[in-house]
Amino acid sequence: MISKVEFHAMGSRMLAALECPVEQAGILQQVPVWFAEWEQLFSRFKPDSELNRLNGNNGKPFPVSSQLWEVLKLSLQNVQKSDGLVTPAVLDQLELAGYDRSFEQIQNNAVKKFQIPSDEPCLDEIVMDESTHSVTLPKHLRLDLGGVAKGWAANQAMLRLREIHPALVDAGGDIAVSGPLSNGDPWPVGVRDPFNPGSDLALLSLRNSSVATSGTDYHRWMMNGAWQHHLIDPRTGSPANTDLLTTTVTAPDVMAAEMAAKMILILGSEHGKEWLEQQTGFEGLLILADGGTLLPSRGWKEQLWSNK
Repeated sequence: MISKVEFHAMGSRMLAALECPVEQAGILQQVPVWFAEWEQLFSRFKPDSELNRLNGNNGKPFPVSSQLWEVLKLSLQNVQKSDGLVTPAVLDQLELAGYDRSFEQIQNNAVKKFQIPSDEPCLDEIVMDESTHSVTLPKHLRLDLGGVAKGWAANQAMLRLREIHPALVDAGGDIAVSGPLSNGDPWPVGVRDPFNPGSDLALLSLRNSSVATSGTDYHRWMMNGAWQHHLIDPRTGSPANTDLLTTTVTAPDVMAAEMAAKMILILGSEHGKEWLEQQTGFEGLLILADGGTLLPSRGWKEQLWSNK
């Protein structure tokens, strides 16, 4: 039997599913508690979050929790893997584009004005001291860990649940899967159609891979007569000028899938698909903003339910 819990956290809809006897399903009620704890660590929208206290520590060493340490290291690794396209050093640019509060609040409120400091700091200047578990950010560098923290949280929840039985955790489209169901069957996961709410374009068959979707269709708002979105291209400091609407990627783990989906969307269809085809263990579906042109990777069909 598959039991589920659905809730809202980290600005997204969440779902956790566990294949287990009814008497063991109560563990699912702990999942929203875990996410609430993680949100208190990583959210830039909670004034007293650990991330905000780190961001406001004015260039001094700041002892961090093991969770923030792990997510920050993962985020910096993503910078290297993406050649700098996926970076946490975009908070100032997000605020300048209007994403200065939670998405629910900015939809119907005036946009605040921010000025990015001229002495732009560098990620290479971050000091992580293993002996004291402290992090020192250079002055004026503030981090946003939104996407990477959500993928990490999905993975952590899945790891805890899989100690009991097969599990799936969906954190706003970042979906971690523990492995196949107990009888060897895959988990069915729908790929949402961004042009037809409530409909799916495809049904994935996931056994030993996870999946993430990134897009400009959900977290978007109007500012100065133009649509803005939350995916900043660090090469320009502005929301990415991309021909893609959404990108869905399967990968060995959800953190890798989350980074890849975001990187491809920033690159755009031509260079994004080229990058994807060069990766081992990654497949994807790119959806153009032109009305729905689909660009699947070479092995995408092998991920679909009808091919299992």
